[in-house]
Amino acid sequence: MNHLSKDTIFTTPLDENARFSFDEEVVACFPDMIRRSVPGYGQVLSMLPIFAKRHLAFGQSDNQGRKFSRIYDLGTSLGAVIFSLAGEFGERDLQLIGVDISQPMTDKASKMLKTHYPNHDIMIITDDIYELKLQPCDMIVLNLTLQFLSPDKRLQLLKKCHQALTKGGILILTEKTHLLNEEQDAWQVERYYDFKRANGYSEMEISGKRNALENVLITDTEQMHHDRLNKAGFDKVITWFRFLNFISMVAFK
Repeated sequence: MNHLSKDTIFTTPLDENARFSFDEEVVACFPDMIRRSVPGYGQVLSMLPIFAKRHLAFGQSDNQGRKFSRIYDLGTSLGAVIFSLAGEFGERDLQLIGVDISQPMTDKASKMLKTHYPNHDIMIITDDIYELKLQPCDMIVLNLTLQFLSPDKRLQLLKKCHQALTKGGILILTEKTHLLNEEQDAWQVERYYDFKRANGYSEMEISGKRNALENVLITDTEQMHHDRLNKAGFDKVITWFRFLNFISMVAFK
């Protein structure tokens, strides 16, 4: 997936009441924003096909009896998860369904995926993931998605994911988190800002984005994620990746 323009959204002061949204301006620079803002993003994406090859059961079938595995990417943005999976599987091995509520995101994702993988079974849907009916599937990815959803609806969504997954299916959940120990959390957050500084973000940009994300991106602790996944029905949950305040978990049905 090619990088588009450089993220310069917060290089000038914004209204203090402005809130972050996945609009056309963000779409234009999203790959650069993610690369410079999310530690380990590339490593997480690169592991998804490895997990898929290990755990997919190819338990779904079409009208002609063709066996395949259905995978959902909920909160697909520009389809990075789908790009990662499509590049490692044959054209008819998977049915890849990306869902996002942002029309600018899904429009761009659809265009790029059709260009790069015209013969793969890929659908990009513009919808609210709470409202979407999930079909039986072998794998669901929530990559930096849950943190943008209302905390009181997160368990409901995870229960729906658990119900849709076939036995042996997996859910990959990647999230920004916080620590309960305030001193440790403050140290971790400041190292995260150091990471952003090292990637060229100015103090104004760091401060501007932090303010814009207030009450938009709401983090949980790692333990809260594990407990919620257990309540949703997942008996086994493993945190397999950790980089500063970002973690990724795999939950097994």
